[in-house]
Amino acid sequence: MVCLLALALSFLLVSCASRTPAPVEDREVEKRVRTPARQDSEGVQVRPLQNPAVIQLTDEARRAEHAGDFDQAAVLLERALRIQPRDPEILQHMAEVQLSKEDYEQALSFAIRSYDIGPRVGEICARNWRTIGVAKEHLDDPAGAREAEQRSGQCMNTRPAGF
Repeated sequence: MVCLLALALSFLLVSCASRTPAPVEDREVEKRVRTPARQDSEGVQVRPLQNPAVIQLTDEARRAEHAGDFDQAAVLLERALRIQPRDPEILQHMAEVQLSKEDYEQALSFAIRSYDIGPRVGEICARNWRTIGVAKEHLDDPAGAREAEQRSGQCMNTRPAGF
């Protein structure tokens, strides 16, 4: 009986350890936040200047996120935020990682903080509102989710014809 239990436990551990994360394209953040914001981002883009250490940390966080290690991505982004605590791009990236971790309250909090100090036009703004919408949807606030989706469209301004 003990051997059978040990065998079942080891099988369970191996099957859990061998699970590979879903490809980035299959994740909700990519489908519902990043891709639509990128597709609509032909207009003005406002991005803060970043410290080289922050750039390295955010690059490492993207790699961890791509590998499915959201906890490590969050740790790296926390370190980046200690260096640049009012960087809307880092705050938004953290919001997206929190969405991936299914911590919708935290995702909402980070996205709102990013929007409060970030640009009112461009891709970051659209990602803020899309993240807010997804988080509110998961937090059973369909009216808030619809409003956030509408507001994400107001972030985009297209370049004038002829440019």
